[in-house]
Amino acid sequence: MPQRTPAVGAPSGGSNHAPDGRRLGLTLGMLVLPMYVALGAPSVALPAISRAFAVPFGATAWILAAWSLTSALAMPVAGRLLVRWSPFQILVAGVVVLAAGSALAGAGPTLSVVIVGRLIGGAGAGATVIAVFAAATALPGRERIRALGIIAAASATASGCGTLLGGAVTVWLGWRAVLAIPVLALPLLLAALPSRHALTRSGSGDRNGSTGRLDIVGAAVLSVLAGSLITLLQAHSVGLPAPVTLVVAAAGALAAVGLWWRVRSTPDGFVPRRVIASRGFLAAGLIGGTVFAGYYGVLFRAPSLIEQATGGGPLEAGVLLVPAAACSVLAGRLVGTLTDRFTGWQVSAGLAALTVAGVLVVAIFTGPIPIVAGTALTVCGFAGTQAVLVSLAPDLVAADDRDTAQSLLNFMNALGGGIGPAAVAGLSGVVPVPVALAVLAALPLAGLVLSLTRRPTADRRPETDVTRGSPR
Repeated sequence: MPQRTPAVGAPSGGSNHAPDGRRLGLTLGMLVLPMYVALGAPSVALPAISRAFAVPFGATAWILAAWSLTSALAMPVAGRLLVRWSPFQILVAGVVVLAAGSALAGAGPTLSVVIVGRLIGGAGAGATVIAVFAAATALPGRERIRALGIIAAASATASGCGTLLGGAVTVWLGWRAVLAIPVLALPLLLAALPSRHALTRSGSGDRNGSTGRLDIVGAAVLSVLAGSLITLLQAHSVGLPAPVTLVVAAAGALAAVGLWWRVRSTPDGFVPRRVIASRGFLAAGLIGGTVFAGYYGVLFRAPSLIEQATGGGPLEAGVLLVPAAACSVLAGRLVGTLTDRFTGWQVSAGLAALTVAGVLVVAIFTGPIPIVAGTALTVCGFAGTQAVLVSLAPDLVAADDRDTAQSLLNFMNALGGGIGPAAVAGLSGVVPVPVALAVLAALPLAGLVLSLTRRPTADRRPETDVTRGSPR
């Protein structure tokens, strides 16, 4: 019989005081709405932004990639700060930064200023996501997956329906208002005040090994590596000069070596060796990253492909993509049922397969209906994978490493979300768009292979006394 994903922290009995995963999930799902709208909404406005600044369409991919990049980088930092701050404090700080960056992006006079604003806003979004997941993963077993399913459905619905909202706002108020939408996170924060008690809990245990100072060197080399990777993918589409491209490549290579050295020499550093060495952890991160890359790569191109196919504008494209976004609700609800019958790895394999199929459908067919259907498949893969892997991550590491593991896993997921649009934009400058999307499908395909090769025993969480101490 297949093993089920373990329910870590599940109460031994049917206590009437067990937290309500559905209620907390709704609260947390509401909080992530603005930041995921900030991913989907600008994708529809990109053609208008390209025309407004008279830049190649491929260059506008930075508007999506910049958000994903700093969001990814902020997640491990926020995870480490959870040692000193509660999730609620991280949430407040994240929302403030999110709103400030989005206001700057909306008012930016040049594409460069817009991208800077998106970089700042993305950092706030990353911190907010970590605070949300820290509260959700502190719930016991069944309530945890229920809350995560609701959050995943909310995030996918917001990013998908963001195309409709982005199209409407672009037509009626202009693209600048689209980029400023995340400012609405500030009033939503007030609505979360009644749940403040739940947002002050964290499921990290004592976290004895994580109470040191923040590893600035480790954070720096990881940031340079991630930034270099996304920059190189878009070098051709943005017309990056060859000498600059070589410098970026050299910086990325040095950062990769520096990260390897830092992990070996600093066991409790920014990227703890015991966490990434835990069986199944890197696989989970890579699976999530490849699925996110497939979804966001399609989300980047789908609106413009629909506009070309129908001859309509951003509003029409947004309306047509609403059914695809609605599929996220179904995916979020089914995750709990599937993980009761199959292992997390088996469920993630199916979701990765859906993403591969969705990317290929968008790549092969040109009509609006196939594009919407393919996007819907990637939406299901994105929403389901997020819930499954975020729920699985705490079971792969010791209890006092949960916050760090969650933040690093979300970093890999969000980095994949930045790589997807960057890869499609970069390849589209060299080969036709359908070929670029077909190449993109290789990423979730790799995630599918990783999911299928995981053994059921990898679902077991290591004992604290085994994972603590010096790395082997």
